[in-house]
Amino acid sequence: MSMTMSEKILAKASGKDVVEAGEIVMADISTAMVHDLTGPLTLQSLEQINTDNVWDPDKIVIPFDHQVPADTLEAAKNHQVLREFVKQQQIKNFYDVYEGVCHQVLPEKGHVIPGTVVVGSDSHTCTHGALGAFATGIGSTDMAMVFATGQLWFKVPETIQYNITGELNPNVTSKDVVLNIIGTVGQDGATYKACEYAGETVRNMEMTDRMVMSNMAIEMGGKTGLVEPDKITDDYLKGRTDVKYTKFTTDSDASSLEVMDIDVSNLEPQVACPSHVDNVVAASEVEDVELDQVFIGSCTNGRLKDLQQAAQILKGNKVKSGVRLLVIPASRTIYKQALEQGLMDIFVDAGALVCNPCCGPCLGGHVGLIGEGEVSLSTSNRNFKGRQGHPDGSVYLSSPIIAAHSAITGHITAPE
Repeated sequence: MSMTMSEKILAKASGKDVVEAGEIVMADISTAMVHDLTGPLTLQSLEQINTDNVWDPDKIVIPFDHQVPADTLEAAKNHQVLREFVKQQQIKNFYDVYEGVCHQVLPEKGHVIPGTVVVGSDSHTCTHGALGAFATGIGSTDMAMVFATGQLWFKVPETIQYNITGELNPNVTSKDVVLNIIGTVGQDGATYKACEYAGETVRNMEMTDRMVMSNMAIEMGGKTGLVEPDKITDDYLKGRTDVKYTKFTTDSDASSLEVMDIDVSNLEPQVACPSHVDNVVAASEVEDVELDQVFIGSCTNGRLKDLQQAAQILKGNKVKSGVRLLVIPASRTIYKQALEQGLMDIFVDAGALVCNPCCGPCLGGHVGLIGEGEVSLSTSNRNFKGRQGHPDGSVYLSSPIIAAHSAITGHITAPE
């Protein structure tokens, strides 16, 4: 029977030869992740079900990234509780406050491989589907079940495949592509579907760009965001893991497959306007929007390529007076690479504030919050009311290229 990539992965994980969309399966989990915000809730649930030991400490990954270093007494306490749990359960895959954002650290450290099921108590866990894994966010109480048993039930999703073709114009990135898709299908247009990115444009994308696409599948309601694994996947995983893996692909005649053809040849740089991610327009339509803050970073666009693109624009220029530019690398590895390449000097000389690897203002809970009436342009993935601070602030979303240009001009600026 023909199946989609998601169906094949869930069939393997549940010990079945065939599964169909809509079917409920109990799947084995290969990697389970909690971070400093969601982890304590999982531990509370574990106590309530009287579970003393996790099913497999080697398959659990715990990074600290949302409030690092601790900015409140409550955050400090959460860190203490999780550090004690790590020691008690002998969890070796623990990354304290210095390592970076969970959705960058996991693939970077080799915890995500194709053909497996990855769950995280964070909605943007779908990022890891860029490597050909079925990766999805779950609640903290569901994660307690995973910690206790190593399994979780899933309803097998239907698949919507975005067949993306055409060569991207200069200054147009994968962020623009996925924003355009979200703007087209809507914030609930792919609810509980596996969003699969395919076509020649995606096949030519680096892993960095694929991660951006997969990261934002949840913003159109997707259960996961997948890219078929290929040589680019293999090259990325070299030196990161020695685990043998299976590269599943989607059968073109799978019954639950819906295909949407998208030609990006004439795509312009895109911006998502407040306060919904699907409120997307061409950047040239909102160039009159004055800015108070620009944020370059997050699990969407805090990777080395993003920083390189921003630095190329900022080199020899200055951030507009009255504008705050925050640059936050997604991981310590990326931070060090940026240092070695001289990118940090460019940012500091331009007038940017460079912060430690963390989620930063993305979640509205740590550094770089905006005040009442302020406007932020962000390379992150969400722009809901209050997402980056005061509920009467406004957040726009863009690529690092638009963000860097806009930091210089002081208003949203579409590159030619």
